[in-house]
Amino acid sequence: MKKAAVEQAPAKSVPAKKTAAKKTAAKKTAAKKTAAKKTVAKKTAAKKAAVKPVAKKAAVKAAAKKAAVEKTEAPRVAGKAESHTALVRRARRINRELAEVYPYAHPELDFENPFQLLVATVLSAQTTDLRVNQTTPTLFARYPTPEDLSAANPEEVEEILRPCGFFRAKTKSVIGLSKGLVEQFGGEVPGRLEDLVKLPGVGRKTAFVVLGNAFGRPGITVDTHFQRLVRRWRWTAETEPDKIEAAVGALFPKADWTDLSHHVIWHGRRICHARKPACGACPIAPLCPAYGEGETDPEKAKKLLKYEKGGFPGQRLKPPQAYLDAGGRPAPPLGAVPGA
Repeated sequence: MKKAAVEQAPAKSVPAKKTAAKKTAAKKTAAKKTAAKKTVAKKTAAKKAAVKPVAKKAAVKAAAKKAAVEKTEAPRVAGKAESHTALVRRARRINRELAEVYPYAHPELDFENPFQLLVATVLSAQTTDLRVNQTTPTLFARYPTPEDLSAANPEEVEEILRPCGFFRAKTKSVIGLSKGLVEQFGGEVPGRLEDLVKLPGVGRKTAFVVLGNAFGRPGITVDTHFQRLVRRWRWTAETEPDKIEAAVGALFPKADWTDLSHHVIWHGRRICHARKPACGACPIAPLCPAYGEGETDPEKAKKLLKYEKGGFPGQRLKPPQAYLDAGGRPAPPLGAVPGA
């Protein structure tokens, strides 16, 4: 009996060996799978690591671009970009404030009729209104009508316009536009934008000056002062005159456009200068995102003021009575002041 028991014992260990073998095989398989997963994970991590710098660089560029756009297009108030509604309110408030500062604002070119204003505006390119006003009395005394100027001797006109600079090109323009008025419009200045811009030397800016001030038809005059100030105030980030005109026009009722142009241009000439804006003497400083670009000390800023704000003559020889009543002084004739 004991022998039989001994002989049967090894038979019981066969299933145990098979189980152990299965477990070992399972462990090896699991180890292989784990190793494979680790390999795949390493490869994936390596790919991500290679892509990450590129993605990070792109993200940095995008963030920088967004910041640049926000800086030029909208002031940040309490950490938030200015909404369009807030921009409209601020822009209109600035215009109201400027209307109180310059209640006598007017076109600073001397003129008695649409023809004189048209010619004077063309001559004002690349020079001051003061210089034009000192020059045109002689021109209009000799050539009072489009018919007269269209038949003028170019050399004689050039000599008159010499003080305005670019006198040859300007002579060609004023004689050319005079011929256009005679041939196309019976010697009369047309009151439509599409007609005015057909004349030599007449662009949208010149046309809107004439329409707004000679015909009472609203228009925005986008000159260098206007462009500079509306960008400083972040009314728009546009740089092309036509786009600036459209962007700013959308902020105001059409009826305000002509006076708005006068207010902005007057402020640019007297206080908000290109190189040294008189921030410390600016009446709209609290509304200006660019405050601090110029002199902020009130006493030093006052010394930067020009024309009547600084106690000096204005640009017109024959300004409106309202301007004179407000303390403004007329400009001197050509040659009356050395270096004028």
